[in-house]
Amino acid sequence: MLDIGYALSNRFPDPPQTDYRRADVHTLRHDLFCGDVYLADTKTDRELSTAWGWVPVLDFAWALCDIAERLDRDPMGSRAARPQRAELDFTESTDRMLFERRFGWVDITADWVPAEESPLSFSHAELRRESRDFLHDLIADLTDLHEDLAENPAVWTLQARFPRTP
Repeated sequence: MLDIGYALSNRFPDPPQTDYRRADVHTLRHDLFCGDVYLADTKTDRELSTAWGWVPVLDFAWALCDIAERLDRDPMGSRAARPQRAELDFTESTDRMLFERRFGWVDITADWVPAEESPLSFSHAELRRESRDFLHDLIADLTDLHEDLAENPAVWTLQARFPRTP
């Protein structure tokens, strides 16, 4: 089972003058809510995680939802034998998380993982569902911290674009 989580950093706080109600997409994705993230396989007790403290957590959730959609572009869907690939790059470094879908399963690894270590593997449906749940749960947490964020039109658009899936 896939578990996606985060921890906000105390080392990289948001600027105190931030107007969360009016923050634009670039600011939301790159300048706010820094911390660390992880993807974990709870069955095998393995995870991919960052330990840098500066990963824009909302951007990670947003990008993960985008990746789940990109990996679903083959008209053959879960019957597609040809691999579909995507990567999530971390803008402040050269590190990347790598995603490869084949036959409805997605393998996830990262540049910082030793090559001999096997990737995490989840069904594409689970990746889509869990990434959207993570996004919505994260937005709920962030709006608990910053009430004005709930009034940001970019956040409304984001939630509408990636609704929770059953």
